[in-house]
Amino acid sequence: MKKIIVSLMSSIAVSSIVSAQNTVNDGVKFLYYERVTSAKQTLQRAVAANPKDPLAIYWLGQAYMVDGLLDSAKTLYQNALNNGVNEPLLWVGAGHVQIMQGGDVNTAKQHFEEAITASTPTKGRKIPNADVMNAIGRAMSTGGSNQGDPNYGIDKLKRAAQLDPNNPEIYVNLGMCYLKLGGDHGGEAFEAFRQATQLNPQYARAYYKIGRVYQTQRNKESMDEWYGKAIAADATFAPVYLQYFLYYSEKDVNTAKEYLDKYVQYADKDCNTDYFVGDYLFRAGKYQESLAKAKEMQAGACKNFHRANVLYAYDYDRLGDSVQARQYMQTFFQVADASEIEPDDVAFAGKEYAKFPGLEDTAIAYLMRAYEMDTVKENQIEYLTDAANVAAKKNDFAKQFEIMNKMAALKGGKLSETDYFKMASAVTDAAKADSSSAFDQAKYNTADSIVASYINAYPDKPQGYSFRVRLAKMMDKDSTKGLAVHPIEQYNQFLIKDTAASNKSRRSPGSSASGSGAINCGRI
Repeated sequence: MKKIIVSLMSSIAVSSIVSAQNTVNDGVKFLYYERVTSAKQTLQRAVAANPKDPLAIYWLGQAYMVDGLLDSAKTLYQNALNNGVNEPLLWVGAGHVQIMQGGDVNTAKQHFEEAITASTPTKGRKIPNADVMNAIGRAMSTGGSNQGDPNYGIDKLKRAAQLDPNNPEIYVNLGMCYLKLGGDHGGEAFEAFRQATQLNPQYARAYYKIGRVYQTQRNKESMDEWYGKAIAADATFAPVYLQYFLYYSEKDVNTAKEYLDKYVQYADKDCNTDYFVGDYLFRAGKYQESLAKAKEMQAGACKNFHRANVLYAYDYDRLGDSVQARQYMQTFFQVADASEIEPDDVAFAGKEYAKFPGLEDTAIAYLMRAYEMDTVKENQIEYLTDAANVAAKKNDFAKQFEIMNKMAALKGGKLSETDYFKMASAVTDAAKADSSSAFDQAKYNTADSIVASYINAYPDKPQGYSFRVRLAKMMDKDSTKGLAVHPIEQYNQFLIKDTAASNKSRRSPGSSASGSGAINCGRI
């Protein structure tokens, strides 16, 4: 009888372990589908059943992080480590939180190396643990472009792929690290995602990631191709429908609604789905209904759902109440974790601040922050353009020039002639308005450097020379400073050399060819 009891107890223990493991696997699967609420609930049960299970603790922390609850993840990992669950995977989790909260990446990497060492067998052949290496890669793949070290993550993920060559998740994390490095690595990201689909043709997340790349590139044909493959692989993979909703929300609100319905069908019924319903109402122009949805959320179970503030801000902006819109964005930034804040949120705040005289510097700061957060070149150019326009509106041409040079670097070349023309026109108009006031050497130097840069970039175009002469004469009306001497000589040299038909209109009737319409210090 005793043996039977012992055998029965052993069976129960094994069954409990298997059940707990299945619960963890279920939680990880929910995370794969981006059903974060279900993942948290499932993994919380797993940790409650076995408070010292490092795998359950690690994945619960990951679920908290995906949900933007960085402090909860930090507390979870720290408490586990303090209570004797001193496992390498939890060291990686703690380091991951540290990175996401803006901590020193080198300190986190030191912990990661210690985790690798601790998880490597000391007897026989020393082979690192693939799960630990993958967790490190996952840590480096998340967050903005200024968080973590994607190159370090790539190195660890390549090693993990050697150790566990049939795991598609490793290749998805690898692709995400490549994307964090910027546009030049898009091809490598694509190959990593494609490798994941080859390992598991039903792995919808990898097709989805490729579709996201093409969506950010505004390549709808390829986006549709890969999103279609994701749906074919797994029609219940809700994130695809969400991206289609967001894509169509500003183009075709009725089509957007169809995809939203699909998303709601397969996603968790939680605050996120409520938020997107409110977002649809906003996109459909039903601002009062959208506001009512936000109020309903904050009056119920979603009272601590931070993005409801963003919904308020967008609705009040469309209703013409920029004061309330700005206040709700301020509230959002105060209460939200860094991982919850998207570049679009920051850019929207910048545009709101730009509506208030005297707050242009704050507006520019927000727009520049959005530029730094984003990894999509087209979005970055849009944010820089908005920031440059705000600077120009403020007559801060030095700042405008600085921002536009960042834009030129992003485009991989110099500013266009149109860009220079607009800036040169703006600075000369500003000089004309200020010409009655006391001479400001610093302002003149800034303006002159802009038009001089125009000439250097496009020496065969006359406009730069003309702007420089006009600027100098407006800033030196009585010619006592001699500001116009060099610009006029420079312009005359250009006109003398330029024998093209386009310059004939500049020559006065009866002038000789050698004169070529040259100007003197008495003319503007």
